[in-house]
Amino acid sequence: MLPVLLFPQFDPVLVHLGPLTIRWYALSYIVGIVLGIALLRRLVVLAPRVCSPEQADDFLGWVTMGVLLGGRLGYVLFYQPGYYLTHPLSMLEVWHGGMSFHGGALGVIIAMALFSWRNKLNFLAFADRGTVAVPIGLALGRMANFINGELWGREAPASLPWAMIFPDAGGIPRHPSQLYEALTEGVLLFTIMFIASRKQSIRERPGFLAGLFLAGYGCARSFCEFFREPDSFLGFLPGGITMGQLLCVPMIIAGVALMVHARSKPTYAGLPEPDVTPAPAS
Repeated sequence: MLPVLLFPQFDPVLVHLGPLTIRWYALSYIVGIVLGIALLRRLVVLAPRVCSPEQADDFLGWVTMGVLLGGRLGYVLFYQPGYYLTHPLSMLEVWHGGMSFHGGALGVIIAMALFSWRNKLNFLAFADRGTVAVPIGLALGRMANFINGELWGREAPASLPWAMIFPDAGGIPRHPSQLYEALTEGVLLFTIMFIASRKQSIRERPGFLAGLFLAGYGCARSFCEFFREPDSFLGFLPGGITMGQLLCVPMIIAGVALMVHARSKPTYAGLPEPDVTPAPAS
């Protein structure tokens, strides 16, 4: 029998700069959003054109607020509403952890809707390009969860070659479910989304890529939840499912509905190409 791996005991703080500390978890958010905007700049100009690269840059502040506010409020409402109702100031203590992907997704959807409305863009077409980049942040975020030694998996057989003992997790071998999620919700889903986004016939169907992301994430997360230990304050819900799986059900339904809707509608012609004719010399 192979020896069980011990968690490497990473320092969750990347850099100490006097009183200022930069944590891996915060860095994963920053890098994920920056890389996502860089990819979005390239995707929005592909035919059919959705918006300008400059408008994609402007979306940076919107998506940041959507992720942070939605992620935090989602955690408060979906996972520990009772606690935060009696400790309202604790809602601001984000440095103690507590972010929900499902809440962050809602926050980003609202940010996309408001941004599209303000800039007179096709919401579904813009959402299609934006969701292609989301798995980048998911992969980085799950890697940060692993570095922090949090959100570990359920008990695993000691014979599993990658079974791991995490600190404060009962001293038993567990699935490194954070890595499972990084690979499925992150790498695999990004590969599928990126390949699909290369096809103009798919890009011409507003809502299809967004639906593919919602359904794909819902399936990947539901699968990984079979290996992830439920939060101690929630445990299993009736029927042995987890809160994560329950929240994925509407995502999968909405994703499939969006893809069906996209296939039933006329193709999207996109915005006209910008006029690059040089001005006459004065």
